[in-house]
Amino acid sequence: MRLLIGVFAFLAALSAGAAAENRVLPQSPAQVQLSFAPVVSKVAPAVVNVYARRVVRQAVNPLFQQFFGTSPMRSRIEQSLGSGVIVRSDGIILTNNHVIEGGQDIQVALPDRREFQARIVLADARTDLAVLRIDTKGERLPALDIGDSDKLQVGDLVLAIGNPFGVGQTVTSGIVSALARSNGGASDYQFFIQTDAAINPGNSGGALVSLDGKLIGINSSIYSSSGGNIGIGFAIPSNMARVVVDGALAGGIKRPWFGADGQAVTPEIARAIGLARPDGVLISQVYPGSPAAQAGLVKGDVVLSIDGFAILDANSLRYRVVTHRPGDMVNVRYWRSGNTQDAAVKIALPPDEGREEGVVAGSNPMQGARIANITPALADEMQMDLAAKGVVVMSVERASEAARFGIQPGDIVKQINGEAIANVAQLKRALSTTDAWVMAIQRGDQMMRLSVQ
Repeated sequence: MRLLIGVFAFLAALSAGAAAENRVLPQSPAQVQLSFAPVVSKVAPAVVNVYARRVVRQAVNPLFQQFFGTSPMRSRIEQSLGSGVIVRSDGIILTNNHVIEGGQDIQVALPDRREFQARIVLADARTDLAVLRIDTKGERLPALDIGDSDKLQVGDLVLAIGNPFGVGQTVTSGIVSALARSNGGASDYQFFIQTDAAINPGNSGGALVSLDGKLIGINSSIYSSSGGNIGIGFAIPSNMARVVVDGALAGGIKRPWFGADGQAVTPEIARAIGLARPDGVLISQVYPGSPAAQAGLVKGDVVLSIDGFAILDANSLRYRVVTHRPGDMVNVRYWRSGNTQDAAVKIALPPDEGREEGVVAGSNPMQGARIANITPALADEMQMDLAAKGVVVMSVERASEAARFGIQPGDIVKQINGEAIANVAQLKRALSTTDAWVMAIQRGDQMMRLSVQ
């Protein structure tokens, strides 16, 4: 036994000696000083601070008004702090929509401490992105090139740059922890880059950059039980950011439409339909005449990939479509009845013919509700059922009859006094011809009944 132990020890020593001999010492001072500094010096001048100020009016305690003669409303100023990225040298800045939302005075501070008044070019709540412009008086500012986020791989090194907690510009490093995350923030397109590079409050709107100095994400949110960084941060992919910037500079975003919807294939669904693995999205409905319908896709098909990118769920399907331009051809691989097939789909803008909007007036339960006919374009905007029909509530005025009766944005009015409601004019007429109403209202998957006598 002692002999065996001695042999093993001798072999281990030889192995360690060989490993030591194979190690290569740094050959120059530059190799000793390897760091992210060259990348940071290149990209940091294009990352800015964004300050949005808004005036909030609050009701004053009636006792103070009675005894001290104060106004019933008191104003106070709220200020939100975030970051932004210069993406055009003439002063175009990209940030998160939630950083500037409701802001009445937006200031941008450059790393050299100069401050500029900013104007909102586009604020897009659906992507949680906003585009600002500052007047540089002809000066060309440092700007980041927008990279291709589809080239990212899990494990790639990345840097996050922003202004956490208002302490000043800060750089953190990490890796891409995951791609196509669907729980990363307040966006209709739940498709995020996950990173363990430290992201904290104030980093929102800042840059996630690759080691070649390209912008590959806009830092957006974190997952945390304490409010601080625990290594789970989310960034909006740069390919989505590019769509928003291009749309802002072209006068508005034109979102393409696929015209089909469905659900992620679960193991149970895969077994039921004979699919080998739980991959893709099972199509549950196809809008007549839509791009998907014209390409021959039908209910029951399983979309596996678009342009070679795997489709994991409905979020990734929407993302792969919306990051194209209307008129683009995309290659869709799908599964049908045991066979894998390909289809070329020419994506287009959703049709919006017949949209009519209005605010309900008069003495009725929907007074103060802004309503609209449902078109495919509106259904897409409001993330409604693809086949939804009728009249939908867009918004509700405060202190209105609609608010008092609990009418909410997104409600679909299906019937009034037994009459099916198909458009705004019909709804207004049905409300005005009686003083008693029995209404059928769809809210999500529920059908509700409102009776007002």
